[in-house]
Amino acid sequence: MQKKGIAVVALGGNALTPPKTKQSYQGLKRNIAKACKHLLPLVSKYKVVIVSGSGPQVGMLILQNECAKKKVSPLPLDILDAEVEGELGYIIQQELRNEMRKHHQSQEVVTILTQVEVSKKDPAFRHPTKPVGPFYTKAQAQRLQKKGWKMINDAHRGYRRVVPSPLPIKILEKEAIKNLLKKELIVVAAGGGGIPVTIKNGEVKGVAAVIDKDHASARLAKDIKADLLLILTSVKKVCLNYGTKKEQPVSALTIKEAQQYLNQGHFPEGSMGPKIQAAINFLKAGGKKVIITSPSYIQQALKGKEGTLITA
Repeated sequence: MQKKGIAVVALGGNALTPPKTKQSYQGLKRNIAKACKHLLPLVSKYKVVIVSGSGPQVGMLILQNECAKKKVSPLPLDILDAEVEGELGYIIQQELRNEMRKHHQSQEVVTILTQVEVSKKDPAFRHPTKPVGPFYTKAQAQRLQKKGWKMINDAHRGYRRVVPSPLPIKILEKEAIKNLLKKELIVVAAGGGGIPVTIKNGEVKGVAAVIDKDHASARLAKDIKADLLLILTSVKKVCLNYGTKKEQPVSALTIKEAQQYLNQGHFPEGSMGPKIQAAINFLKAGGKKVIITSPSYIQQALKGKEGTLITA
């Protein structure tokens, strides 16, 4: 079958570990297997790059670091980013391959540890916004704030820790990704938004941050001239007034409408906001369309029967 073009899939960390569920390796592997099953219709139609989120997962590694720091020297955040990228890439690579085998498909899947350039002067380093790790009650959050953690109420779902999330400037391995797509490989890249690095006088150096995977996906999609940006999360449609009695699902948006609702505060910064902004950025850079939905609704969304479609 002739493939339609290139699709970048932003597979959200909360889609792999739904909010308020206990995190475990078995549960993560099971959820990735389910997501990979739903990705098959996309893989058969497009050349695919999968970008996994890592908010819950990297947050748990940060927590492990905190708990074990009296016995084991804690690792820098950029190293934890790399660990999560490798961990999730390995599971996605394995589960997608297993799922394709069941359907007599033989495409190879490869994971690239991806470095993403950010600016050291990015205001995100002064104002952390990226939620990571588990959800806490208000009382627990207040105790953690006294320890120096920065906490937010994440879209009325509970309190979470936030860390700096600078905007991606450049995907260092973009040419390698392009070459792999030309060879008809499925690529898992920029996992968790990639490993944040700065470049000075040609020297690359990791920095303590977690890049939002939606912004990284939009940057990568722009760089490789993708036709579709598919953003997968824990809800099947974008909603106005999310989490309130006035919640209203939306099936289609233009760039203008998306920007208007974003400005009105319908999409919180630590939740749907980055997804909407990433969609706007991709479309303004020449992308054709963005779909936001949950993994189980991919097939219906590709047919225009589910999810939220955003176009220019």
